[in-house]
Amino acid sequence: MKKLLHSIGKKSKKAFSCQINSKMKDKVLKDYFLLIKKNKRSIINENKKDLKNAFKKGVKHNFINRLILDEKKILGIINSIKKIIKLKDPTNIVLEKWKRPNGLKISKVSIPIGVIGIIYESRPNVTSDIAALCFKSGNAVILKGGTEAFYSNLLLSKLFRKSLKKNNLDENFVQFISLKNRRVVDFLLTQMNKFIDVIIPRGGKSLVKKVQNLSNVPTIGHLEGVCHTYIDKDANPNIAKRVVHNAKLRNTAICGATETILLHEKIIKKFGISILKNLETSGCKIIGDSKIKKLYDKKIRKASNKDWSKEYLSSIVSVKSVKNLDDAIEHINKYGTMHTDCIITQNNNSATKFLKEVKSSIAMHNTSTQFADGGEFGFGGEVGISTNILPPRGPVGLNQLVSYKYQITSKGKIRK
Repeated sequence: MKKLLHSIGKKSKKAFSCQINSKMKDKVLKDYFLLIKKNKRSIINENKKDLKNAFKKGVKHNFINRLILDEKKILGIINSIKKIIKLKDPTNIVLEKWKRPNGLKISKVSIPIGVIGIIYESRPNVTSDIAALCFKSGNAVILKGGTEAFYSNLLLSKLFRKSLKKNNLDENFVQFISLKNRRVVDFLLTQMNKFIDVIIPRGGKSLVKKVQNLSNVPTIGHLEGVCHTYIDKDANPNIAKRVVHNAKLRNTAICGATETILLHEKIIKKFGISILKNLETSGCKIIGDSKIKKLYDKKIRKASNKDWSKEYLSSIVSVKSVKNLDDAIEHINKYGTMHTDCIITQNNNSATKFLKEVKSSIAMHNTSTQFADGGEFGFGGEVGISTNILPPRGPVGLNQLVSYKYQITSKGKIRK
């Protein structure tokens, strides 16, 4: 295993040393989506092998939904690559430039990061999205997908390598680790710092926590998505009802799903109860604090302090009454995970205060938290969401997969 993984690392470093122009990058990506289109039936057949293994293991329904590749999802993969092609190459751009009084000319120029390691779970589309984003941003990528999507991931990565080879480029810009040994992830995190510049985990809490705890390579990612929607006293009832329903129930299994609803105490009776009933009618279980329990339904389970920190990833929501905007902000900053939090209000001053003071990497106003997604931001896709204080923050797309350097010129200047 050590010999193979070190070999993969060396190949990635070598591939990265050969930088490619924007026109060629787009040509490779175009050939890639054409290969996906041509091999659609083969991709679906390989995916059926993964689904067969998943059913044997008796995995959950929402897991199966993420794993399936059908005609519609393959079309989504192709469209995602087309969007990335249309985006501007984020490398070799002069971000800033200035001249010092002593004659030094300084430019800040965007550059690729290097070799990016991605450890991810059940979504096969992640393979194509990440490979395309990393390649377009000039980075080499090492992919370690979950065994549950092994056959789907392997073929999608092979097709990308085929596109690279067709264009006489180093196919090791994209490498997929085909080893199923569980120790591979530990080795990547602890023994590959000479080869990998940054690791991005994309998956469940246990995976991300493991990466954050073990990795001696810099990481980008988020542990949990405990997202909030706060309904202010000045909220429009119709907007609140529509947005909350979507934020919680459109897709309960994503990290941008709302997990806690905060209701201003003045609107609970007015329209807060009807919002909760609308959720319950759609199959959502309500867990409330003592005030919500009393006013909504005494039979619902009372929320404990632990509930305010839970990422349910299912049709369950915790609901808390708050006295005012400051109370809501304080709760979010205490129990949230700096992922995505929203205020529903018609009061622009309240909205401005909320957007400034919550610590979230994504703060929203009158908007479903389910928009926390690189594709929805116009990034062409994402390799994940980052809740780190240091950049990048929020969806990590094309323009977040670069670093920068300072280039300085002068006419023989020396420092006194």
